[in-house]
Amino acid sequence: ACRAAGAAPAHALPLAAGIQLIHDFSLIHDDIEDNSDTRRGRTTVWKLWGLAQGINTGDGMYTVAHLALHQLPALGVPATVVLEVLKRFDQTILTICEGQFLDLSFEGQLAIGEDDYLAMIGRKTAALIASAAELGALVGGASPATASAMREYGQSLGLAFQMQDDVLGIWGDPEVTGKPFAADLYRRKLSLPVIHALRSASQREQLAELYRQPEMGDAAVAQMLRALDQAGSRDYTAAVAERYHSRALAALDAAEGSAPAIGELRALTAKLLNRSF
Repeated sequence: ACRAAGAAPAHALPLAAGIQLIHDFSLIHDDIEDNSDTRRGRTTVWKLWGLAQGINTGDGMYTVAHLALHQLPALGVPATVVLEVLKRFDQTILTICEGQFLDLSFEGQLAIGEDDYLAMIGRKTAALIASAAELGALVGGASPATASAMREYGQSLGLAFQMQDDVLGIWGDPEVTGKPFAADLYRRKLSLPVIHALRSASQREQLAELYRQPEMGDAAVAQMLRALDQAGSRDYTAAVAERYHSRALAALDAAEGSAPAIGELRALTAKLLNRSF
C-alpha cells in the first residue's frame, strides 16, 4: 500500500513491524482467553511458560509495537502523518479488543445471526488488514480518498479471509493447516458455516442439541459434519467470501497509485481466495 502511494517500501517497515507485533500480542492474549493449548501446531506461549508470563509477553509486544511506529520520523515521514497514523493505530487496537469482547460474548449463544458474526470479525481480522492497507497508504503519502479506498479494500479482504479460515477450521487438511481436522467443531466455535446451518429449519434442532452436549466427541462431530453438508453451509460460506473478495477488488480499482504495486495487491488478493492454509 505504501508503494502504491508512490513511496519507497522502507517508509512502511516500522509500521509493518508494529502491525505484526500487535497481531502477535492479540494472538498471545486470545490463546489465554480461549484456553488454547496449541496454535499452528505449536504449544502456545501461556501453555509453555505459564499464564503470568503469557500476559506479560503480550503486554511487552503491545509496547514494542508502539515504539516501532516512533521510528517513522527518522525515515522522513512528516510528524503530522506520524501522529495521524498513531491515532488510527490505537483506534484499530481498541476495535480489535471490541471484536474479542464480542467473540467471547458469543460463546454458547446459538441465537446469534450472520450480522452479529460480521460485526465480530469486522472488528478482528478485517480491522487489522484494513489498518495495514490504510496506514500503509498514509505513510506513503496517499490522498484521503485513496487511503479510504485502501481501507475498504483491506476491510473486505479481511472479511473474505476470515470466512475462508472458517472453512479451513472445519474442512481443512491438518497436514496443511497445522490444526486438527474439524477443530472449530470440537471447540464449539460459532463460525459462519455453523451459523448458517443453525438457520436451516431441517438442521437447527439437531445441531443445537449437539452443540449443547457437555463433551464433544468424534461421533458428535461426525453428526455435525453431516448436518453442515446437508445444509450446504460450506458452499454458502464460500459464496459469501467470494462476494467480499469481489468488493475488495472493486475498492482496489478505486485507489489511485502505482499500477505495478496495485497489480501486486490484486495478485495477492486472488491468491487468498480458496486458499488451503
